[in-house]
Amino acid sequence: MTHKGLRHSAFVAVALTAALGASACSGSAGRGGGGDTKPRAVPVVKGEGKTLTVWVMDGDYSDATLKAMKDQLTRQTGAEAKVEVQNWDGITTKITTALATSTPPDVIDIGNTQVASFAASGGLMDLTPYTKDLRQGQSWLAGLEEPATVDGRLYAVPSFAGARAVIYNKKIWAAAGVKHAPATLDELTSALRRIRAANPAPDFSPFYLPGRYWHTGVQFVWDAGGDIAAKQGSSWKGALGTEAAQRGLNAYRQFQNEFSAPSTRTIDTLNPDQTRVFADGKAAAISATNATIALIKKANPAFKDSDMGTFPFPGRSGASQPVMLGGSDWAVAAKSAHADLALQWVKIATAPTVQKQWVAGHDGWIPNSTGAVEAARDEADPLFRGFFDAALRSKATPAAADWAEIEGNKDIDKVFSSIASGTRNAKQAADAFDETAGKVLNARH
Repeated sequence: MTHKGLRHSAFVAVALTAALGASACSGSAGRGGGGDTKPRAVPVVKGEGKTLTVWVMDGDYSDATLKAMKDQLTRQTGAEAKVEVQNWDGITTKITTALATSTPPDVIDIGNTQVASFAASGGLMDLTPYTKDLRQGQSWLAGLEEPATVDGRLYAVPSFAGARAVIYNKKIWAAAGVKHAPATLDELTSALRRIRAANPAPDFSPFYLPGRYWHTGVQFVWDAGGDIAAKQGSSWKGALGTEAAQRGLNAYRQFQNEFSAPSTRTIDTLNPDQTRVFADGKAAAISATNATIALIKKANPAFKDSDMGTFPFPGRSGASQPVMLGGSDWAVAAKSAHADLALQWVKIATAPTVQKQWVAGHDGWIPNSTGAVEAARDEADPLFRGFFDAALRSKATPAAADWAEIEGNKDIDKVFSSIASGTRNAKQAADAFDETAGKVLNARH
């Protein structure tokens, strides 16, 4: 298996900049929407002489993988696929405009956090009736399936994921007498305390965890049984003030304050770059994606694979903390002129065989289902297995049309940095966020 690293595109969450016009599906498959819940198979269609337009984000799939998908579509239907690679700059506006036209691309490769925005405005076909057939016997990763499901309806099919895990410096751990990766939270905290005793410098972090790094901070909330926001009827309500979420936020503060240097409480992962901090030996562990492995070695060529290890962040329950998955999904345009062929493409691109051989096996992504992840893990380089293990327990951000605004305004970052720095306690930070979330997430009502 190759490991090319997680591209930034899997983690981009952007706001929808314009409303999409209401639309209806074209082709026989389109009649599956509109509230229809009757299960049905993806239509078998003959497509000789037809061309399916597929938009793919730059860096998401290799040419070889796309060719395999195109060839399979032609073998099954006789149709050709025209794949158009899209740049990330301005992509939300471009997709918004395209979906509102009468001739949109038929299939779109979109980030998992974008699905709710496009679905809420009517730009995506409701795939719910085809869910069982599209699932193809797989159990999709929760962190991919949840954001693709809006108000109980499926609007996109999971394709691949990227996950965060703990990356640790084996030399620093061994020098402190810690020889093995921890399997439980108690083992982790015990190891980090030994590392702190061996490295007392105030600018050293046994576990470098910037306060404005909510992607890892929220794992503590989920691990405690809490959530960011919850749907109540037709409205969203911020949920960080719940008892469970409060336990998670307080656990986060305790961990962050004990094991990350005081200077990290109000900063993000970029200033300074946490990759450089780790590469310079100022941190014994960080939480990051597998792309960081290559970046660490680039920042410090003396680092070898054997100098590092990975493991999923242990939770209080005994299982690992749920992680937020970044990833990509395949969606069908509501106005597609070739909806039946588009569904065939989605089924092909997310099939277990294509996931194993191409998406994971060739391109190095975490595949879309638990079974595929477990199989890929067994074949993976040991250094990367922590990321596969982490992906097996995942959650997602709220599937709300305006969630991206919460991220864009840094409202969620402020929760964790204010708690870490002590400018607010967990309840004060939660109350402020829950009030903001209620306004932003319900703005369309």
